[in-house]
Amino acid sequence: MSGLKITLLQQPLVWMDGSANLRHFDVVMDKLSGRDLIVLPEMFTTGFAMEAAQQSMPEAQVIEWMKEKACQCDAMVAGSAALQTESGPVNRFLLVTPEGEVSHYDKRHLFRMADEHQFYQAGNDRVIVEWRGWRILPLVCYDLRFPVWSRNLGDYDLALYVANWPAPRSQHWQTLLSARAIENQVWVAGCNRVGTDGNGHHYRGDSRVISPQGEIIASCDPHHAARIDAELSLTALQEYREKFPAWRDADNFMLNR
Repeated sequence: MSGLKITLLQQPLVWMDGSANLRHFDVVMDKLSGRDLIVLPEMFTTGFAMEAAQQSMPEAQVIEWMKEKACQCDAMVAGSAALQTESGPVNRFLLVTPEGEVSHYDKRHLFRMADEHQFYQAGNDRVIVEWRGWRILPLVCYDLRFPVWSRNLGDYDLALYVANWPAPRSQHWQTLLSARAIENQVWVAGCNRVGTDGNGHHYRGDSRVISPQGEIIASCDPHHAARIDAELSLTALQEYREKFPAWRDADNFMLNR
């Protein structure tokens, strides 16, 4: 398929209360249909909490809920959660299809200014997920600051960022999302939370969908819970990359995977 109908759920999160957050998203996603991809914020079950490294919902419970929502909405459901694994706690971006297929990416760049690297294990693998004819690169929050990790090697069409990105650095979030779209000649979608967390940090949201040429095609007012809808064109992406093939002159290097 050429078109991809994407929905970003810019919402507040209840601090360290997985059940309350899932109930909230149950309401937000009720009767949501006709979409291909539904995106929740980073750590959507807990908020960006270091405590969640040891006290979060079991992975099986989170995945089961996402499977239910994906089936209900006939769409891939995506978002990150703090999870405990055999190798240690991770900030894991889960992508779940209506058929129950589960893909995941573990956040590589851990936010040291909040000591995330002291509580969670960093991921090592760059992941591309294929869905309804699209190749999607899932990334999490602080990953946005590191362009080498998101470098388009001709292997993806959409970079998908989920975040708990605080309001004082919102200009960085907005600027870098546009930069990643322009430099990689891909669609970019960034889903950030709103509200205030348990540590007193405030979040504006500023979720948006950006075209390969850096145009904001969907967004909403800051500080508000919102549903953001957009339809992305794979044909338009391919035509633009053929017409303006800057990717042909990219520096030749091997990405450290």
